[in-house]
Amino acid sequence: QVQLVESGGGLVQAGGSLRLSCAASGRTFSSYAMGWFRQAPGKEREFVAAINWSGGSTYYADSVKGRFTISRDNAKNTVYLQMNSLKPEDTAVYYCAARLTYYSGSDYSRHGEYGYWGQGTQVTVSS
Repeated sequence: QVQLVESGGGLVQAGGSLRLSCAASGRTFSSYAMGWFRQAPGKEREFVAAINWSGGSTYYADSVKGRFTISRDNAKNTVYLQMNSLKPEDTAVYYCAARLTYYSGSDYSRHGEYGYWGQGTQVTVSS
């Protein structure tokens, strides 16, 4: 079991930056690949970024590549999402999630493969 709590969301102007954090409980955090997803009003949840268990591999949606950076600190049981050059279309509730260890494929964007989710944190980017 993994419990996840996101923080760091807020209101920011276009072009600004935010850093989201996701604190995980449990001693097995380093076993899980972690992902960030987002959901805007009236839209489906979409993949944003993911990182493998060691932090050695990262994956991004095309819409955030070059602007967002995912990282993790296994000693602190925390995963981060640094978001730069924010755009109004980045406005959404952002969720962190732990990917079930059963899945080992290279496509980290499938939200169905993530078994543990946080409650979400709101990010609003004003124009």
